[in-house]
Amino acid sequence: MFEKVAVIGEYDLVFAFIALGLDVFTPQNLEEAKKTLKALEKEDYALCFVHQNFLKPLEEERQALVKKFCPVVVGFRDHRDVTDYLGNIMREMAIKATGSDSLIKGKGKDERR
Repeated sequence: MFEKVAVIGEYDLVFAFIALGLDVFTPQNLEEAKKTLKALEKEDYALCFVHQNFLKPLEEERQALVKKFCPVVVGFRDHRDVTDYLGNIMREMAIKATGSDSLIKGKGKDERR
């Protein structure tokens, strides 16, 4: 009956799920994401993972699916949040230890000291 699992997100984050046999959808914008989620509702999907970038904007569509048995829509995060979080922790530790964050450099971020 409900046998398929879908993943919705940016291609560079979800392409590895193809190797696991999941159906991957990579909408280019919010409208495409809405259409994709509505299409999944009509098919036999048991579970749909949605990347955090689309999760909040698709709240209305997700709430409509809550009333149905399937698909269950679950959000997921990517490694970039964890990396940013750890970077902030390291920056705070450097400031506490030395009084400056000059030892910690971020990529493309404000380099104030």
